Amino acid sequence: MRIVQAMDVRQLRYFVGVVEAGSFTRAAARLNGAQSALSLHVRQLEEGFGTKLLVRERTGVSVTVSGAKLLRRARTILQEIQLTEAELTNKPASPAGEVTIGIPSGAAKVMSGELLATAREELPRISLKIVEGMTGFLEEWMGAGRFNMAILYRTVDSPGPMTILAREELCLVVPPGEPPFDGTVRLANLHVFPLAIPMRNNNVRRSVADVVAQHGCTLEIRFEVDSLSTIIGMVMEGKAYSILAPSAIQKEVAQGQVRAVRIVDPVITRSVVLAVNPKDERTAAVSAVRALIPRVVRKLIDGGQWPAKVPDSAQASH
Repeated sequence: MRIVQAMDVRQLRYFVGVVEAGSFTRAAARLNGAQSALSLHVRQLEEGFGTKLLVRERTGVSVTVSGAKLLRRARTILQEIQLTEAELTNKPASPAGEVTIGIPSGAAKVMSGELLATAREELPRISLKIVEGMTGFLEEWMGAGRFNMAILYRTVDSPGPMTILAREELCLVVPPGEPPFDGTVRLANLHVFPLAIPMRNNNVRRSVADVVAQHGCTLEIRFEVDSLSTIIGMVMEGKAYSILAPSAIQKEVAQGQVRAVRIVDPVITRSVVLAVNPKDERTAAVSAVRALIPRVVRKLIDGGQWPAKVPDSAQASH
Protein backbone atom coordinates (compact mmCIF):
# COMPACT_ATOMS: atom_id res chain seq x y z
CA MET A 1 0.00 0.00 0.00
CA ARG A 2 1.43 3.34 -0.95
CA ILE A 3 1.97 6.07 1.64
CA VAL A 4 -0.93 8.52 1.86
CA GLN A 5 0.24 11.93 0.67
CA ALA A 6 -1.24 15.44 0.95
CA MET A 7 -3.06 15.08 -2.38
CA ASP A 8 -4.97 12.08 -1.02
CA VAL A 9 -6.89 14.26 1.43
CA ARG A 10 -8.51 16.03 -1.49
CA GLN A 11 -9.15 12.70 -3.16
CA LEU A 12 -10.91 11.49 -0.04
CA ARG A 13 -13.04 14.65 0.04
CA TYR A 14 -14.01 14.12 -3.59
CA PHE A 15 -14.76 10.44 -3.03
CA VAL A 16 -17.04 11.16 -0.05
CA GLY A 17 -18.67 14.02 -1.98
CA VAL A 18 -19.46 11.80 -4.97
CA VAL A 19 -20.93 9.04 -2.80
CA GLU A 20 -23.09 11.45 -0.78
CA ALA A 21 -24.30 13.26 -3.90
CA GLY A 22 -25.06 9.99 -5.67
CA SER A 23 -23.44 11.01 -8.93
CA PHE A 24 -20.39 12.80 -10.33
CA THR A 25 -22.59 15.48 -11.87
CA ARG A 26 -24.31 16.45 -8.61
CA ALA A 27 -21.04 16.21 -6.69
CA ALA A 28 -19.33 18.57 -9.14
CA ALA A 29 -22.08 21.14 -8.60
CA ARG A 30 -21.89 20.83 -4.80
CA LEU A 31 -18.11 20.93 -4.65
CA ASN A 32 -17.73 23.63 -7.30
CA GLY A 33 -15.38 21.41 -9.28
CA ALA A 34 -15.20 19.89 -12.73
CA GLN A 35 -16.82 16.51 -13.19
CA SER A 36 -13.77 15.28 -15.07
CA ALA A 37 -11.51 16.27 -12.16
CA LEU A 38 -13.65 14.37 -9.65
CA SER A 39 -13.68 11.32 -11.89
CA LEU A 40 -9.89 11.48 -12.25
CA HIS A 41 -9.28 11.71 -8.50
CA VAL A 42 -11.61 8.81 -7.73
CA ARG A 43 -9.94 6.73 -10.46
CA GLN A 44 -6.53 7.55 -8.94
CA LEU A 45 -7.82 6.37 -5.57
CA GLU A 46 -8.96 3.11 -7.12
CA GLU A 47 -5.60 2.64 -8.82
CA GLY A 48 -3.72 3.48 -5.63
CA PHE A 49 -5.70 1.03 -3.52
CA GLY A 50 -5.82 -1.55 -6.29
CA THR A 51 -9.55 -2.13 -6.02
CA LYS A 52 -12.80 -0.84 -7.46
CA LEU A 53 -14.57 1.61 -5.15
CA LEU A 54 -17.60 2.74 -7.14
CA VAL A 55 -20.07 1.15 -9.50
CA ARG A 56 -20.80 3.67 -12.24
CA GLU A 57 -24.31 3.40 -13.66
CA ARG A 58 -26.45 5.52 -15.94
CA THR A 59 -28.52 6.78 -13.02
CA GLY A 60 -25.58 7.51 -10.72
CA VAL A 61 -23.03 5.68 -8.59
CA SER A 62 -23.04 3.18 -5.73
CA VAL A 63 -20.24 1.90 -3.53
CA THR A 64 -18.65 -1.52 -3.74
CA VAL A 65 -17.78 -3.48 -0.60
CA SER A 66 -14.34 -1.89 -0.67
CA GLY A 67 -15.89 1.50 -1.32
CA ALA A 68 -18.13 1.19 1.73
CA LYS A 69 -15.10 0.41 3.91
CA LEU A 70 -13.21 3.39 2.54
CA LEU A 71 -16.25 5.63 3.01
CA ARG A 72 -16.40 4.89 6.74
CA ARG A 73 -12.67 5.49 7.19
CA ALA A 74 -12.64 8.57 4.94
CA ARG A 75 -15.38 10.28 6.94
CA THR A 76 -13.48 9.64 10.17
CA ILE A 77 -10.21 10.90 8.67
CA LEU A 78 -11.78 14.07 7.26
CA GLN A 79 -13.56 14.77 10.52
CA GLU A 80 -10.31 14.41 12.48
CA ILE A 81 -8.54 16.74 10.04
CA GLN A 82 -11.32 19.31 10.48
CA LEU A 83 -11.14 19.07 14.28
CA THR A 84 -7.36 19.37 14.23
CA GLU A 85 -7.46 22.41 11.97
CA ALA A 86 -10.04 24.03 14.21
CA GLU A 87 -8.01 23.38 17.37
CA LEU A 88 -4.76 24.66 15.85
CA THR A 89 -6.00 27.67 13.90
CA ASN A 90 -9.11 28.97 15.64
CA LYS A 91 -9.17 32.06 17.76
CA PRO A 92 -12.08 32.46 20.18
CA ALA A 93 -13.23 35.69 18.55
CA SER A 94 -12.83 34.42 14.99
CA PRO A 95 -13.79 30.75 14.59
CA ALA A 96 -12.95 29.10 11.29
CA GLY A 97 -13.73 25.85 9.55
CA GLU A 98 -16.49 24.01 7.73
CA VAL A 99 -19.85 23.30 9.33
CA THR A 100 -22.45 21.08 7.67
CA ILE A 101 -26.07 21.32 8.76
CA GLY A 102 -29.06 19.28 7.65
CA ILE A 103 -32.36 21.17 7.37
CA PRO A 104 -35.80 19.77 6.50
CA SER A 105 -37.27 21.06 3.24
CA GLY A 106 -40.02 23.05 4.95
CA ALA A 107 -37.76 24.83 7.43
CA ALA A 108 -35.14 25.36 4.72
CA LYS A 109 -37.62 27.40 2.69
CA VAL A 110 -37.83 30.04 5.42
CA MET A 111 -34.47 29.94 7.18
CA SER A 112 -31.69 28.89 4.77
CA GLY A 113 -31.28 32.27 3.08
CA GLU A 114 -31.26 34.25 6.33
CA LEU A 115 -28.95 31.75 8.03
CA LEU A 116 -26.41 31.79 5.20
CA ALA A 117 -26.46 35.59 4.95
CA THR A 118 -26.09 36.09 8.71
CA ALA A 119 -23.32 33.49 8.96
CA ARG A 120 -21.42 35.13 6.11
CA GLU A 121 -21.65 38.51 7.84
CA GLU A 122 -20.93 37.45 11.42
CA LEU A 123 -18.78 34.35 10.87
CA PRO A 124 -16.83 35.09 7.68
CA ARG A 125 -14.19 32.40 8.30
CA ILE A 126 -16.76 29.63 8.62
CA SER A 127 -17.90 27.78 5.49
CA LEU A 128 -21.51 26.85 6.20
CA LYS A 129 -22.89 24.02 4.08
CA ILE A 130 -26.61 23.23 4.10
CA VAL A 131 -28.06 19.88 3.07
CA GLU A 132 -31.83 19.97 2.51
CA GLY A 133 -34.03 16.89 2.64
CA MET A 134 -37.08 15.19 4.09
CA THR A 135 -36.90 14.66 7.85
CA GLY A 136 -36.69 10.86 7.73
CA PHE A 137 -33.56 10.94 5.60
CA LEU A 138 -32.01 13.74 7.66
CA GLU A 139 -32.46 11.77 10.88
CA GLU A 140 -30.78 8.74 9.33
CA TRP A 141 -27.88 10.82 7.98
CA MET A 142 -27.49 12.64 11.29
CA GLY A 143 -27.33 9.31 13.07
CA ALA A 144 -24.63 8.21 10.62
CA GLY A 145 -22.55 11.28 11.49
CA ARG A 146 -22.85 13.00 8.12
CA PHE A 147 -23.75 16.38 9.66
CA ASN A 148 -22.20 18.51 12.38
CA MET A 149 -25.74 19.52 13.32
CA ALA A 150 -29.30 19.27 12.06
CA ILE A 151 -32.67 20.92 12.41
CA LEU A 152 -35.15 18.18 13.29
CA TYR A 153 -38.77 17.86 14.38
CA ARG A 154 -40.01 16.32 17.60
CA THR A 155 -43.33 16.07 19.39
CA VAL A 156 -43.62 18.84 21.96
CA ASP A 157 -43.33 16.60 25.01
CA SER A 158 -40.24 14.68 23.87
CA PRO A 159 -37.49 16.99 22.58
CA GLY A 160 -34.72 14.83 24.02
CA PRO A 161 -31.19 16.22 24.43
CA MET A 162 -31.77 19.00 21.92
CA THR A 163 -32.39 22.74 21.92
CA ILE A 164 -35.99 23.72 21.17
CA LEU A 165 -35.96 26.50 18.57
CA ALA A 166 -39.68 26.93 17.83
CA ARG A 167 -43.10 25.32 17.90
CA GLU A 168 -45.32 24.86 14.87
CA GLU A 169 -48.94 23.84 14.37
CA LEU A 170 -49.60 21.57 11.39
CA CYS A 171 -52.36 22.56 8.97
CA LEU A 172 -54.48 21.02 6.24
CA VAL A 173 -53.23 22.22 2.84
CA VAL A 174 -56.02 22.55 0.28
CA PRO A 175 -56.33 23.70 -3.35
CA PRO A 176 -57.04 27.44 -3.63
CA GLY A 177 -60.56 27.24 -5.04
CA GLU A 178 -62.32 24.58 -2.99
CA PRO A 179 -63.85 23.55 -0.74
CA PRO A 180 -65.11 26.54 1.28
CA PHE A 181 -63.65 26.60 4.80
CA ASP A 182 -64.18 28.93 7.72
CA GLY A 183 -60.46 28.83 8.42
CA THR A 184 -60.43 25.69 10.57
CA VAL A 185 -61.12 21.99 10.21
CA ARG A 186 -61.71 19.53 13.04
CA LEU A 187 -59.33 16.60 13.42
CA ALA A 188 -62.26 14.20 13.30
CA ASN A 189 -63.19 15.49 9.83
CA LEU A 190 -59.80 14.97 8.19
CA HIS A 191 -60.81 11.52 6.94
CA VAL A 192 -62.88 13.00 4.11
CA PHE A 193 -59.82 14.47 2.36
CA PRO A 194 -57.62 12.30 0.09
CA LEU A 195 -54.13 13.05 1.36
CA ALA A 196 -50.66 13.16 -0.15
CA ILE A 197 -48.21 13.02 2.75
CA PRO A 198 -44.62 11.91 3.38
CA MET A 199 -43.79 8.26 3.99
CA ARG A 200 -43.82 6.52 7.36
CA ASN A 201 -40.28 7.46 8.45
CA ASN A 202 -41.14 11.17 8.18
CA ASN A 203 -41.80 13.18 11.36
CA VAL A 204 -44.88 14.93 9.97
CA ARG A 205 -46.38 11.55 9.17
CA ARG A 206 -45.55 10.20 12.64
CA SER A 207 -46.86 13.31 14.42
CA VAL A 208 -50.16 13.19 12.57
CA ALA A 209 -50.53 9.43 12.99
CA ASP A 210 -49.92 9.65 16.75
CA VAL A 211 -52.56 12.33 17.32
CA VAL A 212 -55.08 10.67 15.01
CA ALA A 213 -54.64 7.32 16.77
CA GLN A 214 -54.99 8.89 20.22
CA HIS A 215 -58.37 10.35 19.27
CA GLY A 216 -59.71 7.32 17.42
CA CYS A 217 -59.79 9.11 14.05
CA THR A 218 -58.80 7.89 10.59
CA LEU A 219 -57.12 9.37 7.53
CA GLU A 220 -57.56 8.74 3.81
CA ILE A 221 -53.92 8.46 2.73
CA ARG A 222 -54.03 8.30 -1.05
CA PHE A 223 -50.40 9.06 -1.90
CA GLU A 224 -47.10 8.63 -0.01
CA VAL A 225 -44.44 10.95 -1.41
CA ASP A 226 -41.05 11.86 0.05
CA SER A 227 -40.78 15.11 -1.90
CA LEU A 228 -42.15 18.37 -0.52
CA SER A 229 -42.28 20.06 -3.92
CA THR A 230 -44.20 17.13 -5.43
CA ILE A 231 -46.73 17.12 -2.58
CA ILE A 232 -47.32 20.87 -2.89
CA GLY A 233 -47.61 20.53 -6.67
CA MET A 234 -50.29 17.85 -6.31
CA VAL A 235 -52.32 20.11 -4.02
CA MET A 236 -51.92 23.07 -6.37
CA GLU A 237 -53.27 20.92 -9.21
CA GLY A 238 -56.23 19.75 -7.13
CA LYS A 239 -55.10 16.11 -7.11
CA ALA A 240 -54.81 15.80 -3.33
CA TYR A 241 -54.76 17.55 0.02
CA SER A 242 -51.92 17.39 2.53
CA ILE A 243 -50.97 18.01 6.15
CA LEU A 244 -47.86 20.17 6.51
CA ALA A 245 -46.36 22.94 8.61
CA PRO A 246 -47.21 26.51 7.51
CA SER A 247 -43.51 27.19 6.93
CA ALA A 248 -43.48 24.62 4.12
CA ILE A 249 -46.16 26.42 2.13
CA GLN A 250 -45.78 30.05 3.15
CA LYS A 251 -44.73 31.22 -0.33
CA GLU A 252 -47.49 29.27 -2.09
CA VAL A 253 -50.12 30.59 0.34
CA ALA A 254 -48.96 34.18 -0.22
CA GLN A 255 -49.25 33.68 -3.98
CA GLY A 256 -52.72 32.13 -3.71
CA GLN A 257 -51.58 28.76 -5.05
CA VAL A 258 -52.77 26.78 -2.00
CA ARG A 259 -54.66 27.50 1.21
CA ALA A 260 -53.67 26.63 4.78
CA VAL A 261 -56.53 25.57 7.05
CA ARG A 262 -55.86 25.31 10.77
CA ILE A 263 -56.54 21.87 12.31
CA VAL A 264 -58.38 22.09 15.65
CA ASP A 265 -59.98 19.90 18.33
CA PRO A 266 -57.12 19.25 18.90
CA VAL A 267 -54.29 21.06 17.18
CA ILE A 268 -51.28 19.01 16.02
CA THR A 269 -48.16 20.66 17.43
CA ARG A 270 -44.51 19.82 17.07
CA SER A 271 -41.18 21.28 18.15
CA VAL A 272 -38.43 22.42 15.84
CA VAL A 273 -35.18 21.37 17.52
CA LEU A 274 -31.46 21.71 16.97
CA ALA A 275 -29.35 18.56 17.33
CA VAL A 276 -25.55 18.66 17.41
CA ASN A 277 -23.18 15.79 16.75
CA PRO A 278 -21.55 15.08 20.16
CA LYS A 279 -18.16 14.66 18.48
CA ASP A 280 -18.29 18.19 17.09
CA GLU A 281 -20.00 20.27 19.77
CA ARG A 282 -16.74 21.42 21.37
CA THR A 283 -15.24 22.87 18.20
CA ALA A 284 -15.24 26.65 17.94
CA ALA A 285 -16.89 26.71 14.51
CA VAL A 286 -19.76 24.41 15.47
CA SER A 287 -20.28 26.27 18.76
CA ALA A 288 -20.47 29.59 16.92
CA VAL A 289 -23.08 28.33 14.43
CA ARG A 290 -24.97 26.63 17.24
CA ALA A 291 -25.29 29.97 19.03
CA LEU A 292 -26.26 31.76 15.82
CA ILE A 293 -29.17 29.54 14.76
CA PRO A 294 -31.59 30.36 17.64
CA ARG A 295 -31.06 34.08 16.99
CA VAL A 296 -31.85 33.64 13.29
CA VAL A 297 -34.98 31.62 14.07
CA ARG A 298 -36.21 34.22 16.58
CA LYS A 299 -35.60 37.02 14.07
CA LEU A 300 -37.64 35.20 11.42
CA ILE A 301 -40.51 34.48 13.82
CA ASP A 302 -40.57 38.01 15.27
CA GLY A 303 -40.56 39.43 11.74
CA GLY A 304 -43.49 37.28 10.65
CA GLN A 305 -41.41 35.37 8.11
CA TRP A 306 -41.80 32.07 9.98
CA PRO A 307 -45.34 31.25 11.18
CA ALA A 308 -44.26 29.60 14.43
CA LYS A 309 -43.88 30.40 18.12
CA VAL A 310 -40.70 30.88 20.11
CA PRO A 311 -40.62 28.71 23.29
CA ASP A 312 -41.51 30.56 26.46
CA SER A 313 -38.05 29.87 27.83
CA ALA A 314 -34.83 28.45 26.49
CA GLN A 315 -35.16 24.69 26.82
CA ALA A 316 -32.03 22.69 26.28
CA SER A 317 -30.21 19.80 27.83
CA HIS A 318 -26.71 18.71 27.12
